[in-house]
Formats: sequence, structure tokens, C-alpha cells
Amino acid sequence: MLSNSYLEFLINMNIPQSICLKDFDPGQKHGPERVALLVANILGNGDKCKATDVYIEPWVDKLHVCFRVDGVILPSTELPRELGPNIIARLKFLANLLSYRQDIPQEGRIAQVDSLEGIEVRVSTFPTIHGERVALRLFRRENRQFILEELGLEPGVLKNLKDAIGERTGAILFTGPGGSGKTTSIYSCLSHIAKTEKTRRHIVTLEDPVEQILEGVSQTQVSPSTGFDFSLGLRSLLRQDPEVILVGEMRDPETARVAIEAALSGHLLFSTLHAGSSCGVISRLLEMGIEPYLLTSSLRLILNQRLLRKNCPKCKSNGCAACNNTGYQGRLLLLEAMVLNEEMRRAILNRADRTMLEEIFINNGGITLVSHAIAAVKAGLTTREEVIRVLGSADCASVLYSNQGD
Repeated sequence: MLSNSYLEFLINMNIPQSICLKDFDPGQKHGPERVALLVANILGNGDKCKATDVYIEPWVDKLHVCFRVDGVILPSTELPRELGPNIIARLKFLANLLSYRQDIPQEGRIAQVDSLEGIEVRVSTFPTIHGERVALRLFRRENRQFILEELGLEPGVLKNLKDAIGERTGAILFTGPGGSGKTTSIYSCLSHIAKTEKTRRHIVTLEDPVEQILEGVSQTQVSPSTGFDFSLGLRSLLRQDPEVILVGEMRDPETARVAIEAALSGHLLFSTLHAGSSCGVISRLLEMGIEPYLLTSSLRLILNQRLLRKNCPKCKSNGCAACNNTGYQGRLLLLEAMVLNEEMRRAILNRADRTMLEEIFINNGGITLVSHAIAAVKAGLTTREEVIRVLGSADCASVLYSNQGD
């Protein structure tokens, strides 16, 4: 039967209880049909509550189903453990994966879910001691408009970004953890170029995966398993005479080297890199073997971003049905922007460490993520607890609470 947590979740999210697990027979009789309905129900519920991810994980005696909404995993749904192999087999079938291989990780895509229009699902399976775990990423291919002015950027940051976008050469790099909105920010930049400039520029992308279709942009999805990775794709792409290039991620030194060289040779380049801060991007590139003089000549702008949950406007963070009793609804963007000035360039040429670069950044008027977060808390947009959850450092907590009386 359905667990109490699942029933409460359906009620709070106003989702109809269309399928009751007591009717499911994991055996041969009616098994496939019932499991197909259950999978459709799980995906449908994920779409209804605007989840970005769905996790299906076997434990000792239960099968847990979790939804990630606004970057946070909601309380898990408990299903009978014996349904796990059937559910995973169904997902593997839809994603064209090998159902008989349960000992290796696999990745695939469900191009279209029959019961959900405009939804594409990325499927990732991973073996555990209790069985296979599945992570589902939901991509909504609605006719979404990526508008730079609607990202909610501070006026100074928006001006810096527009100035950098208006250039014809150089690199604009984004950093932040997975799920921090980097793709949305970059798509908004590309859409701004494609739709607002009078003289059209040739815009091309290398992505893994292509998450949304952009009008006026030539998009390509790489396939590392076949050898078509970012490095190979970028070297070949440069022969196509592009003017604006998106490289989904600088994952390795070779990709970083080719990308930086492209930014120096008449191309405006966008990419992402995993680092803890804007200054951390420079340190990471130096560690990858990129020469300092290449960085000082190519980098236009570095942006470090995070997403914070916003206080629910209906209950003022007290919890209600509209926010699933979390106190939050929707998210806001924190963005730290760094433009290289002469002092920063000299420090890079001298291979200054991250601490020194951050000191220069702040002394020259740079606004850190923590400073943006404090302003958001004071404006009543979010809470200190949410800031600490996302930024997650003891220093961040001490700064926030030292400003409590301000």
C-alpha cells in the first residue's frame, strides 16, 4: 500500500492519487502493464511538482523514490522493494539500455514520454549493494524564452555581462556546482546575441546534453563514448567559421587549451568550469597548464553563481500547501562577476594564489556571493538558513549572523 509520506506528498502538491500500489502485482500476471502505469505516474508526479530530478533507490526493505524541487530533495516515497527490478527494467527499455546488464553504470535518454508532452528524460543507472539506483533528469522542452534582463541580475553585473557579450573576442566563463543555473545564464546570453544584434553572428554550441533548443543557434551534442568529446568537437568546429562558441564544459587541459586559444583568435567563447569562486577559475586554469599570459589576454568576464530558494510569498516562510510546507517557493540567482583589471592581470602573470586574487578582487570593489546573500536576506527574499545551506561555510555563517542586527 502507499506510504503515508507519499500520500501526504500527493495531497500537498494537489496531485491525484491515480494509481494505488496495492493493485500492483510484481509477478508475471499484469506485471508489465501495471509497472508501465507506475513509471508513468512517477514521471507525471515529478512533472506536476516541477521536479528537476527523480531518484529511484533500493534500500534494504524498501524502494525509495525522491523528487528534487528547487534544488532540494523532498521526503522520500516508499514503495515495495520487489517492484524495483521491474521499474528499472521499464526505464531501461524506454531509454534503449541493456536490461540484462545490472553490474555496470549505463546512461540513456527517453526522447518523449507518452503521457507527458514536451518532456525528455535523461536516465542514469548505477549498481549498488541493494540493486540498481536510477537518476532521472527531466528536461522540459516548452517554448521557453531566455531573456537576459529576466535573470534578476544586479544592475552592475548586468552591465558587465552585456559589455562582455558585445565584444567579438575573448572568453566569458561561468562556474558553480551542478544545478546552479549556469546553462540558463549562458542560454540567455546566446539568445541575447541572436535576437538583439542587428548584424547576425554565427553562433554554435557543443553541449552534453543539449537541454533546450535555441532559435538562431546551431547546437551540437557531443558523445564522449564514441570519441566525439569537447576537445575533438572544438578543433573541428573552428573550421566551420564560427563567431560565437559555447563549449559546455572545460573538463580537461586539452579542451581548456583549445578553448582559450579560440578566444584569442577572433571568437567570443562561453564555457563552464568547476571551481569554488571566480578567482578559483583562474587558479584551476593555471593548474591545467594554461600559461598566465594567455589568461590575461583572453578572459573577458568570470561569473560565479548559485541559486537560493525564495521565501514563499503566501505564507512568509511559515509553510503552506503552495510551497509543500517548505516555506520556500521559486529561486533567485546570486551572481559574482569579476572583470580583470590591470592589478588582477599583474597578479595572474606573477602566478598569485587564490587568496591573493580574492583580496585584489574585493579591494577593487568586487561583490562576493556572501555579500549578495546578505543583501537578499536583509531584503526578505530568503533566509540565513538557506544561504548557509547553499554556500555552506563556517565563515559564511559567522558573517551572516554578525549582520543579524543590521
